[in-house]
Amino acid sequence: MDRTILVVDDDKKIVDLVSLYLKKEGYRVLVAYDGQEALALARRKQPDLIVLDLLLPEIDGTDVCRMLRSESWVPIIMLTARSMDEDKIQGLQLGADDYVTKPFNPRELVARVRTVLRRAVPEGERGNDVQFGDLVISPLRHEVVVRGRPVSLTPTEFRLLETLAREPGRAFSRSELLDRAFGYDYEGMERTVDVHIMNLRRKIEPEPGSPRYIASVPGVGYRFEGHHVA
Repeated sequence: MDRTILVVDDDKKIVDLVSLYLKKEGYRVLVAYDGQEALALARRKQPDLIVLDLLLPEIDGTDVCRMLRSESWVPIIMLTARSMDEDKIQGLQLGADDYVTKPFNPRELVARVRTVLRRAVPEGERGNDVQFGDLVISPLRHEVVVRGRPVSLTPTEFRLLETLAREPGRAFSRSELLDRAFGYDYEGMERTVDVHIMNLRRKIEPEPGSPRYIASVPGVGYRFEGHHVA
């Protein structure tokens, strides 16, 4: 499979268990037990995905996520012992692509890893660049340029934007967007979509409070507004 996963948790039993299941699936595994070590490894080894615990010594997992997201779009799955929706939403707002609540089934975590990696890899058949005004979406390069400047999107944000932009004018429900961005086996909150859309607007809209591209459709979900530029 030739993909490298960085597993970060201060509980050695959890690290060992997750590593075992990931290795069985053919992944290479790096491990770290605190935030400082995680940052150093992520920067030096550039893994394909990071499984990151929220509560870490040295540097907290939320700070690790924030720092990594400022310099990379590496996929991040957060592990959290907190089951409150607000804690999950906070992790997504920081730029995490998914979360798994402790205690968890390691098979479920491996399935989440597989799904996030699958949507993070650009597929050759996705097509050429698409331009809407000053917004350019490049599926092949997994890149978005706004007003001439590259914008760093997480894999989930990119997948949501691509899904909306492929069918301008169509209203997507939150459940449809969850299916497209997370996969049909994802049992997540529809509120998750709102958080990712908020992050997307902040990154691509000239005025996030008055969005030009991603419009809200009351009682339904969201719609992409725009016309292709030839």
